[in-house]
Amino acid sequence: MDKIGPEVSIVVPLLNEQDNIEPLYEQITKTLDNKYKYEILFIDDGSTDNSFDILTRLQKANARIRVICFRKNFGQTAALSAGFAHARGQIIAAIDADLQNDPADIPKMIDKLNEGFDVVSGWRKKRHDNAITRLLPSKIANWLISKITGVKLHDFGCTLKAYRKEILAETKLYGEMHRFIPALASWSGARIAEIVVNHRPRTTGTTKYGLERTVKVILDLITVKFLLSFSTKPNQLFGGWGFLALFFGGVSGLVVILMKILQGRDMTGNALLYLTILLFVIGIQFILMGLLAELLVRTYHESQNRPTYVIKEILESSTEEG
Repeated sequence: MDKIGPEVSIVVPLLNEQDNIEPLYEQITKTLDNKYKYEILFIDDGSTDNSFDILTRLQKANARIRVICFRKNFGQTAALSAGFAHARGQIIAAIDADLQNDPADIPKMIDKLNEGFDVVSGWRKKRHDNAITRLLPSKIANWLISKITGVKLHDFGCTLKAYRKEILAETKLYGEMHRFIPALASWSGARIAEIVVNHRPRTTGTTKYGLERTVKVILDLITVKFLLSFSTKPNQLFGGWGFLALFFGGVSGLVVILMKILQGRDMTGNALLYLTILLFVIGIQFILMGLLAELLVRTYHESQNRPTYVIKEILESSTEEG
């Protein structure tokens, strides 16, 4: 490999894909040879088949290949995160190992990046997946993610994406958040584009996803919304709900007082009285939670010396002493 390093890093997370590794490798090299200086990072996410043996053999035959092997299965987000952290190219493209993504689309994504974008996401417009377990949940999830995050993409779940390395350096991944990378990158001011990519039917191996993924997506979406909107000002969220609860508690309390004064009602067992107490307790708890969250956020940013902004570039004139 060239001493100055690769221009493009191809990150391939995989789990038990022994029948697909070599065909994918051949397709990637056929697509990228003589076009880019590139490397391929295979991340073996705890495979229990012969995937690692095949990767070892390929790596010995081609110095462009690098293999990262996990001790156990940590999930696709962790695998992508490891690949991004170890990638040496200034452009990083991620692709699934199941051969449903087409490596021939990678040059088109790189060309789109070169138009001035920071993230290019693939859109599997014509998908070859099960309609009930994959397509319908995906359509609902994509619509929901677009509405909540404000990032308008048709296909957040497509692994085939291309990124500028500096954007990924500002995007930290946890849990199952790999599908939210464009939304997280938008917080850093990334310019995001989407292009239609080829999607092929799976011919070997088995899918690693099912309907149970829907719950994980919803929970992670709540986290992403909080990170995008309130990560540096949590008291605006908790405090807002707290004051809202106190307001309605006050209204409910006023009604209770008027009922006692004007109608002479016995307050024993009065539902509105209990509602008033409940709303005041909830309101105070939300405000206190907001204050605690503010302390945690400030401690986090100050202890890590992490700024609450992202600088693209600085323009200034140099000054000479004397």
